[in-house]
Amino acid sequence: MKSKILTVLLLFNLSFDSSNLFAQTNSVYQLKNPITVSYLKKNISKKSPKLILTPKIEKELKKKLKSDPLVKCFYKYLKIESEQILEKPLLKRELQGFRLLAISREMVERMGVLCMVYRIDKSPEILKRIDAELRSVCSFEDWNPQHFLDIAEMSFAVALAIDWVGEALPKETVKLAKSSLIEKGIKPSFNETGTRMFWINSSNNWNAVCHGGMIAASLVIADVNPELAAKTISRAIEKLPNSLKEYAPDGIYPEGPTYWGYGTSYSVIASNTLNTALGSDFGISKSPGFIESVNFLLQVTSPSGDFFNFADCGDKKGGKQSVLMAWFAAKTGNGLYLDKPFFENPENAGRFAGPGLVWLSQFNQKEISELPLNWHGKGENPVAVFRSEKDNPEQFYLAVKGGKAHLSHGNMDAGTFIFELDGVRWVIDPGNQPYYPLNKIGFNLSGRCQDCPRWTLLTKKNQGHSTITVNNARFKVNGYAPITDFKNGEKPEVSIDITELYGGNLNSLHRKFVKENSRSVLIEDKFEINDSTKTIVWGLMTVADVIPVKNGAILKQDGKELLLSILSPGDIHVSIISLDPPPLEIDKTIENLKRIEIRIPVYKVKDRYGLLQVRLSGE
Repeated sequence: MKSKILTVLLLFNLSFDSSNLFAQTNSVYQLKNPITVSYLKKNISKKSPKLILTPKIEKELKKKLKSDPLVKCFYKYLKIESEQILEKPLLKRELQGFRLLAISREMVERMGVLCMVYRIDKSPEILKRIDAELRSVCSFEDWNPQHFLDIAEMSFAVALAIDWVGEALPKETVKLAKSSLIEKGIKPSFNETGTRMFWINSSNNWNAVCHGGMIAASLVIADVNPELAAKTISRAIEKLPNSLKEYAPDGIYPEGPTYWGYGTSYSVIASNTLNTALGSDFGISKSPGFIESVNFLLQVTSPSGDFFNFADCGDKKGGKQSVLMAWFAAKTGNGLYLDKPFFENPENAGRFAGPGLVWLSQFNQKEISELPLNWHGKGENPVAVFRSEKDNPEQFYLAVKGGKAHLSHGNMDAGTFIFELDGVRWVIDPGNQPYYPLNKIGFNLSGRCQDCPRWTLLTKKNQGHSTITVNNARFKVNGYAPITDFKNGEKPEVSIDITELYGGNLNSLHRKFVKENSRSVLIEDKFEINDSTKTIVWGLMTVADVIPVKNGAILKQDGKELLLSILSPGDIHVSIISLDPPPLEIDKTIENLKRIEIRIPVYKVKDRYGLLQVRLSGE
C-alpha cells in the first residue's frame, strides 16, 4: 500500500511515515474502523478455520510439511508436546495470589498444540482431550475478572480451539464454549468500573493483550451474537492505538524485551486474526515502529544470548521470542528474523507454538538484511547499541539507555548500561524479580509515584543500576533522559542528557559513551554542580571479582580480565559495595553482586564544572 507522510502530534512531538489507514486524531494514530454489524456479517469469512489458519494457509502448510525441513522439525516438536499434554491432568481453577494467569496461559499452549496436531493427524484421542479441556475451563465459575489478563488469554485459547476444531467437536461443547466466551470473556470486558479495567484505555501491554483476546473471542461468537462481536471489535480497533503508539518512532518497546514479547504477541494475534477473518488488520501492522520492533529485540539480545534486561525484564531470549519472530519473518520475507537454529532444535517454544507453525510455514525468503553494528532508537525509553564482529559470541557489546522511571514496568535506570567482552558480561543489570512473593506480603510493586515503595527495591532504584546518583537521592520519576547525539563510524558514540533526573541537585549532567575500538569503551560524564550538590557517586554493577588498583580496578571473571581506568579526575579511587546479601530482605539476591563506586568530592570540582572519564578495556 502506498504510504504518505502524515504530520501528527505524538507524545514526543515527532512525525512519522505511515500508511493511509491512519488519520490524525488527538495526537494518536487511529486505525481505520469500519466495523458495524452489517460490515461484520458481510465480510467475515464463512469458511473454517478463520483465526490465523485458513483452508488455503493449511493447504500450503501441509505442502511445507513434506518439503521444508524446519517445518517438519517444528511439527515433530509439537507432536512430542501433544503426547506430554495427554499425560497431564485437566486444568483446574487454581489461583496464584489473585491471578489465574498461569492456568490461562497453559490453556493457550495446550489448545494451540493439540488443535494443530489434530488438524494434521486427526487423532481421536487428541480430539477427545481437546473436548475435555474445553469442558473443564468452561465449567469454571468465571475466568477471574479481577485480573483481566487471565480472561483475555483464556478467551483466546477457547476461541482458537473452537475455530480450529469446532466442526469436529460435539455441538454441546461448541455451544458451551461460545456461551462462555460471551458470559465469562466478552461481557466482563464492558464492566468499566470493575477491578483493574484500566487496560481499555491504557498504553501498556495490558491494552494489547486484552483487546487482542477480545478480538479473537468476538470473531468466533459473531455468528451467535453479531451485535456484541461488532461492538467489541470496534472498541478494540479504537483503543489499540494507545499501545501501538509506544513502538514509535523506531520500534523500541518501553517495557523492555520481555514485555515486547508479551504485548507484541497479542498485537500480532489481533492483526493476524482480523486479516484471516475479515481480510484486513485495519492498519495494525503498519503502525509506526511496529514491524521495526523486531530489530529492537535483536539489538538488545547480546552475543551471549542474554537480553539487555532493562525494566521488569528477564535475562534470556528464549524459544517464545523465536516463535513470535517467525511472524515478522513471514510478514517481511526477511531471513534475519527467522531463528533457524531454534527451529532446527526447538525447545521451550512457549504458548504460541501452535500458531507458530503457521507463521513458520508462511515464511518465503526475499532477503536477509544485516543487523547494524551501531544502532540507536528514540522514544520513551531510548536505547543505543554498539557491537563489533558479526556472529562472534565473544565480541564487544555495549547497550545503554535513557528514558524515565514513570513508565509501565520502568526503573530508575536512565543512563545505565551493560557491557560484554570476551564472552563475559562485565557490567550487569539486576533485572526483574518475581512478582508473587512481593504481592503476597502486600508490597505495592505497581505504584510509580515519587515516594512509592517500588523505588526501595534494589532492582528498581537508581543505586541498583550503572548510572550516577547525586546526594544519594532518588531520580525524579518524571525526569526524562533523551539521547541527544549519535555518531556512527569507526569510533561510534552516543550522548544522553540525564539532567532532569536530578531536580535541583545539580545544574546539568551529560553522559557520553564512545566505542574506542573493539576492546575498549570510554564513559564520559560532564556535569555542572550548584549549591545543592553535596555528593556525586558513579556506579557500576558487576558480579566479577574486583581488585582495586591505583586510579581504577581490575575485574576478573571466568578466567578473563577487564581493566577499569579512571582517566579524569586524577588521584581518585574506587570503592566496592557488596550487595550479596542485598540491602533488603525482600530484594532479589544475585550471587557475588557488587557495586563499584567512584565518589567525586565536590571540593575537587573547580568553577562548578566537572569531568569524569572512565575506560573499560580488555586485556
